[in-house]
Amino acid sequence: MSNDPRTEIETLGEFGLIAHLTKGFETSVESTTKAIGDDAAAIDIGEELMLVSTDMLVEGVHFDLTYTPLKHLGYKSVIVNLSDIYAMNGTPEQITVSIAISNRFSTEALEEFYAGIKHACDLYKIDLVGGDTTTSLSGLTISVTAMGRVSKRNVAYRDGAKDGDLLVVSGDLGGAYMGLQILEREKSVFMNTEGVQPDLSGNDYILERQLKPEARMDVISNLADKDVVPTSMIDISDGLASEAIHLARSSKLGVNIFEDKVPIDTTTYNAAREFELDPSMCALNGGEDYELLFTIPQSEFNKVKNDPLLTVIGHMTDEASGYQLVTKSGTQVKLTAQGWDALIQRDLSTDS
Repeated sequence: MSNDPRTEIETLGEFGLIAHLTKGFETSVESTTKAIGDDAAAIDIGEELMLVSTDMLVEGVHFDLTYTPLKHLGYKSVIVNLSDIYAMNGTPEQITVSIAISNRFSTEALEEFYAGIKHACDLYKIDLVGGDTTTSLSGLTISVTAMGRVSKRNVAYRDGAKDGDLLVVSGDLGGAYMGLQILEREKSVFMNTEGVQPDLSGNDYILERQLKPEARMDVISNLADKDVVPTSMIDISDGLASEAIHLARSSKLGVNIFEDKVPIDTTTYNAAREFELDPSMCALNGGEDYELLFTIPQSEFNKVKNDPLLTVIGHMTDEASGYQLVTKSGTQVKLTAQGWDALIQRDLSTDS
């Protein structure tokens, strides 16, 4: 019996595990411009970069078919990958889709799933160009790879922010997390109370944020129209706090986020209060919003200040200042990433 020490995966977390497993890999092909560590890989194809991103969704970990329609799931499976391409300031063009399925799925069920994929392809003007299908002994597993391109002068990596850059976010935050809370609550009621049907009324916005999110194609075109090239960018899949720290750490900087500037929709706010959760903590740590978080020089402020799609929520600082949340009362507290970690499945609470 081996006496070698055993390292539990949860001690590393998702990103720590990736860094640990890939630390010995070095690039050897000249065209590999950006490898592991950003929203997408970047490959030199001449005047432009080809962008490639892959995500996997596993039943019981990333989605629950009790309340997730297969058409919505197909759509979302594409969107989460397109968002990674947009987060590089690029334009997606093709996808491949691979699935592992058990025998409890019928052909008609898979037709529904692929109808959602087709809807995403039609709306975002991308092509499905391949994939694979195999058998699963435990539910449904989905792997989507998205490919796109961006000009070399417009590409936005995570590591390009500068001290003093403004931190900007698109849309509003926390809605997807609160949509999940509604769905989980109503599932519990339905499963445990005979004769009671789920009540989802009045929550359309946050339910759609969870079940049918959108990738922010409009933000990328909007920035191009303003002639604004972000100095760094990331999409918000794991929560605002986590992604802001990623940008800061990658750029060897600190970051300040102002709590009163974080955009929260009224429906999200009211739902959080109903669940006795702090709306700001839901926005900071909830995840799956797929909004874009990016930095711009202060000189570009006038180009974005009145844009209804964008909100300036903070700024980058020197590395020694660390990661800070400036609360509504003006107090600085350490910004920590507690959100959407598929490997650890943490709980979110008001005393986080």
